[in-house]
Amino acid sequence: MEFNEIIDGVKDGIDEAKLKVVDVVDKRAKDFSEAAVDAAQSLAKTIEEGKRQWDLNRLKPIFLEDLNGMSYSRLIRIVEREKKFDIEVCKGSIGYWATCKGERWMNIFKDSVDKFELNFYPNDEVNFYYMDPTDGDSYIVLDEYFDRLKQARVSELQKIAQDLGAKYFKVTYMKEKTILSKKSTNGKGSIHKKGNGSVQVNATEQKYDRMDIAAEMSFPGHEPVMPHVRYLKYDLNIKNLIKMRMDPNGSVNHQTLNIKFSSSSGLKETDAVKVDMILKRLKMAGNTTVSSEAQNEAKSILEYEIRF
Repeated sequence: MEFNEIIDGVKDGIDEAKLKVVDVVDKRAKDFSEAAVDAAQSLAKTIEEGKRQWDLNRLKPIFLEDLNGMSYSRLIRIVEREKKFDIEVCKGSIGYWATCKGERWMNIFKDSVDKFELNFYPNDEVNFYYMDPTDGDSYIVLDEYFDRLKQARVSELQKIAQDLGAKYFKVTYMKEKTILSKKSTNGKGSIHKKGNGSVQVNATEQKYDRMDIAAEMSFPGHEPVMPHVRYLKYDLNIKNLIKMRMDPNGSVNHQTLNIKFSSSSGLKETDAVKVDMILKRLKMAGNTTVSSEAQNEAKSILEYEIRF
């Protein structure tokens, strides 16, 4: 073999080796580039999902599919849709949850009220509403809540009188007053006793001021039929009255009953305090608090006089 042929063979070997090296480098560079792209895309997805979860936790949107089996809050607010919900993660939302010191309530967008299939009295305008104690699908505007339930109970007493065949009934709204009086006691067996003499002790008496006649009516009278009772369904006085009147062997001609508002209230004082806290947080508290309204109701009764 000539020297030139040997040189050419070496050159060919070197060129072939160069091509192999270039191929390996290109392949590894390509693999590294694809891995970098995959890593970047994975990181982007992680960041995007993190941002999505952050928005969900921050805005707490409610969607139509969430309503299946959902327990609604007793306090609901109807609101206008805010711009902060005009983002992809809230697309299709119909409301959102809000929380104040552990108390959670539902906010419904006014343009989506019909999606909830709830009844709002007197309308479904922007406002706060509280659940009717006799119907979980009905809500009463908070500003009229106590007056509305008072009217409902008076109307129900009228209907009970009609169904039971009464000839006359009267409902009087009365409010409790506390009277401080001094009573004399001989102190026998009492820690107030001093020697053998009697002592003066303070005592309170609960009496009621007559406020106004809420309803009064006369009827021809008839045989009783079982009334349908909603608001006073669990009041023992009303249950006993109906039982006696519906008893074929019973005889009741006249009764006067005291019906406590607190026995059929849908908004207790403890819950009223929580509602006031929410209203204060939203800077929507008025001159009269919900708590004071609940306290007034707890001190009120309906005197129910009925004759057959």
